[in-house]
Amino acid sequence: MTLPYTHLSLTERREIARMHASKVPIPVIADRLQRHRSTIYREIKRNWVHDQEPLYRGYYHVAADMQARARRQRLCKLARKPVLAVYVMDRLKAGWSPEQIAGRLRASDAPERLSHETIYWFVYSSQGHRLGLYQDLPLARRRRRARYQRKPRGLVIPAGNTIEQRPAEIAVRTSFGHWEGDLMMFRKELGKHNLTSLVERQSRYTILTRNRDRNSTGVMTGMIEKLKVLPETARVSITFDRGTEFASYPLLKQRLGMDSYFCKPQAPWQKGSVENTNGRVRRFLSRDADIAALPEEALLEICDRLNGTPCKCLGYRTPKEVLMSSLDPGLCNPDQLRPGRP
Repeated sequence: MTLPYTHLSLTERREIARMHASKVPIPVIADRLQRHRSTIYREIKRNWVHDQEPLYRGYYHVAADMQARARRQRLCKLARKPVLAVYVMDRLKAGWSPEQIAGRLRASDAPERLSHETIYWFVYSSQGHRLGLYQDLPLARRRRRARYQRKPRGLVIPAGNTIEQRPAEIAVRTSFGHWEGDLMMFRKELGKHNLTSLVERQSRYTILTRNRDRNSTGVMTGMIEKLKVLPETARVSITFDRGTEFASYPLLKQRLGMDSYFCKPQAPWQKGSVENTNGRVRRFLSRDADIAALPEEALLEICDRLNGTPCKCLGYRTPKEVLMSSLDPGLCNPDQLRPGRP
């Protein structure tokens, strides 16, 4: 099995310098470091110090490490192409992820191509840290880490409304009009106001609506007000977790004809679209946000940014573009889905 390549470390370069000064053959050095001999030959050749004084010529581990780091910085495409770097930084400021930026460049047949890893490398480089670029990433972390799941709340659900009873076509996203819903909570000290987030599974189109509290009837009424502008074919079902705020789900069936399904206990990943969207919304609305005082235009702008950002899973089209291709313009105007008070 071929092992993935890793750059030589300062410790390895120290050993190379020590053994090379002791006239140890290159194949032996490579064997002791468990490296290919070509790697050692190339390392010494590239980072050899060519000084006018013969006394100072040779391979020195500290100088070699500094030269290698400087060479990698010079090779970064974004460091060499400031116009492309400005484009990347502008898209990051607009809320796009590195993967979305790279994917959009490929999908639009732009002359320049980028890997999302190149963008991450640029963001977390010394130059990127000086510019504070990590603050524009989806989770604004100084370092890349694994994500963690939150614990769901409990609600007793009839067998007919469990996710096992949900038609298979919903899981594979082959049909339009199937939604996921969740409640976004904020600090209690700021009041009881919260947001309902709704995401259509196929298009990933997002709707946000404000609630005055967690009363289930009020939460469901807010959803109904937003979804009733859609034709029946565009509001077929919705999937929730087992939070008590969704206990009045029968109202959706009575007023809109929508079927409701619920995830298994401790399985929020079964409504992963809305969970992912909540994380993106948190970039603009932290838990410290005062939802009661939030201007309607600010909530509108967040929805527009989410629905106007290209997604990899959509072939780098935007949710709004996919929604428009699935709706009959004569039956529904997408602007009617914009947020407002329930």
